[in-house]
Amino acid sequence: MTHEEGMQVLAECRDRIDILDRRILELLNERTRIVEEIGRVKHHLDLPIYEPKRETEVFTNVTENNSGPLTPDGVKRVFERIIDEMRNVQRLRMLERDETE
Repeated sequence: MTHEEGMQVLAECRDRIDILDRRILELLNERTRIVEEIGRVKHHLDLPIYEPKRETEVFTNVTENNSGPLTPDGVKRVFERIIDEMRNVQRLRMLERDETE
């Protein structure tokens, strides 16, 4: 492979990554909208945001359905960050609701 060919392959791979990143972003925003709905229900029912049992269920779901090459530990770390951000969204929305009530 020549340098030019290698650079072309890298550019093509990066273009594919950019497309996937936008798809991932779309899915994360869809997940966030659902989490906002869950937060509204939890607020109405006076339930806590943090549910360790549910988080364990999410981790089990994603690691058991992982076909790789991302390791189970890698998948769990990614979803730990996603869940942490989703909790932040719920907290912010609850604060916003409290301020308007």
